[in-house]
Amino acid sequence: MTVITRTLIASALLFATAVLGQENKVLNLYSSRHYQTDEALYANFTKQTGIRINRIEAGEDALIERVRNEGERSPADGLVTVDAGRLWRAEQLGFFQPVKSALLDARIPASLREPGGLWYGFSLRARLIAYNKAKVKPAEVPTYESLADAKWKGRICMRSSTNIYNLSLMGAMMDHLGEANAEQWARGVKANLAREPKGGDTDQLKSVAAGECDVTISNQYYYARLLRSGKPDEREVGEKVGVVFPNQASWGTHVNISGAGVMKHAPNRQAAVKFLEYLASDEAQRYFADGNNEWPVVAGVKPDNPVLKMFGTFKQDALNVAVLGRNQPAAQKIYDRAAWK
Repeated sequence: MTVITRTLIASALLFATAVLGQENKVLNLYSSRHYQTDEALYANFTKQTGIRINRIEAGEDALIERVRNEGERSPADGLVTVDAGRLWRAEQLGFFQPVKSALLDARIPASLREPGGLWYGFSLRARLIAYNKAKVKPAEVPTYESLADAKWKGRICMRSSTNIYNLSLMGAMMDHLGEANAEQWARGVKANLAREPKGGDTDQLKSVAAGECDVTISNQYYYARLLRSGKPDEREVGEKVGVVFPNQASWGTHVNISGAGVMKHAPNRQAAVKFLEYLASDEAQRYFADGNNEWPVVAGVKPDNPVLKMFGTFKQDALNVAVLGRNQPAAQKIYDRAAWK
């Protein structure tokens, strides 16, 4: 072997070592989570691992379009978003690559992750029935199905059927009730609306507190934010509203996730896998709970959040959240047939 050959080999080895050294030192993260409390989550990951996070935040649709335009050249290593339905959309576009991690499989419940390891849920949210305490008794709204009863005509506020949270709820109801019964429910709720759907979950809660309607459906963290708000008027809204965990005697309350996956063309795959595993750590799980009023998905993690403690335990729907995405197209068709805007 000549000196030149040995020099070239040595140079190649040094280059490879340098490249490998760069691996895991940076993570390019696309995220549609826009909660300020997540800043501590990201900072702690960098502190623990030395991996710097380059983060791009935007709405779900904007991020998906960006990745589609970037194609194989996309610098994204990981995608973080809310609702299994959105993760399913990204999955259908071929964005993710499967991750095999004994840690993730051990800590994330099977019902809260894609069966093939394409994406994992890291925080839990529940879709609750909220009611005006002065007008409704909690026993009157024990189930989602009860909202279709004619007694609620002109008394229900809801957000749009195109909203991902309502699409996922319908996806669950289709699985539990069958499509025909799920459509009957949608028609019943539509007939009971006090006004055309508009606004987000917080808007629905404010409408219930103001007496514009008596009942709505909301993710629990919107309600928790009102109760924990530093603004007296927002706390007053929360105090006027009560919540029910529906369907405790049947299939359980509908739950969903915030989740993440590793991108198919991730330049820093190892860093992305480390990030997913970090999100399943006890410390990160507490950030989700205490920062944004979401439950940990890892068993045994006890958050300090007073509102989550107030909620106590409840029976969760055991349906794998991947089903919510698969049922999404049919769910929208049901809402459309029911004329639920």
